[in-house]
Amino acid sequence: MSRPLLNSLVTSLLLLTLSFSVQAEQSWSKKAKSLFKKEKTEQSTAALSETDISSGLREALTVASGRVVDTLGAAGGYLDDPELHIPLPKTLNRVDKTLDRIGMSALTDELEVRLNRAAEAAAPQARDLFIEAISSMTITDARTILTGPDDAATQYLKGQMGPGLAEKMKPVIDASLENVGALDLYDETIAAYRDVPFVPDVKGDLSAYTTEMAMNGLFSTLAVEEAAIRANPAKRTTDLLKSVFGSLN
Repeated sequence: MSRPLLNSLVTSLLLLTLSFSVQAEQSWSKKAKSLFKKEKTEQSTAALSETDISSGLREALTVASGRVVDTLGAAGGYLDDPELHIPLPKTLNRVDKTLDRIGMSALTDELEVRLNRAAEAAAPQARDLFIEAISSMTITDARTILTGPDDAATQYLKGQMGPGLAEKMKPVIDASLENVGALDLYDETIAAYRDVPFVPDVKGDLSAYTTEMAMNGLFSTLAVEEAAIRANPAKRTTDLLKSVFGSLN
C-alpha cells in the first residue's frame, strides 16, 4: 500500500473515531441533563407535603375543568372552534354529496350546525362529573400526575370519567338533539335523500356520534388547559398553584 493512500486511510479512521466520540458525548450529555432535570423535579416535589400536592392538583383541575365547561357550553363553543367543530358523521357523507348535487345542501349544513348546538347544550353536564372524579383522586394519584407528562391529569380523568361521562351525557345529548330540532331535521334530510332515484340506504346514530365527539372535545380542551397551567406561571392564579407547579420548573 502506498504511503499517501495509507495516510489517507489513517486520517479517515481518526475522523470517524472523533465523530463517534462527539456523538457519544452529546448523547450522554443529553441523558445526563434529562436525569438531572428528573432528579431536580423529584427533589422539589418531595419538599412539598402530600396535602399540598393533592390540594394543588385538585384546585388546578377544578379551575381548568370549569374553564373547559364554560367555554364549550357557550354558544359557538364547538361550532365556531375549528379544532372542536363537529362535522357530519362519515355515514352521512353520501347524503351530503347527493343533496348538494340537487341544490339541497342547506339541509345537511343546518344539521351539522344543530349537532354542534346539541354538544354545547350538553357540555355543562360534565361539570359535576369532573368534580366527582377530581375529589376521588388519591395522594398517590396526585404525585404520579404531578411528575407525569403534560396531559397526565387529563388522561387520569378520562380513565376515571369515560364510561360514566358517556352514560350521563348521552341522555342530555338526546334531549339536546330533540330540542334543537336536529332529529326532525335528520328525518327530513334522509327523506329528501331517499327521494333521489337509485341511491343506497344509509343509517346514522346521531346520538352516539355526537356524544363521542362532545367528549373528545372536552378532554382535548382540558389537555390544553392542563399544559398551560404546567408551563405558564400566569395561569397559576393562586399561591397554592404557584407553589405546586412552580416545583416543576
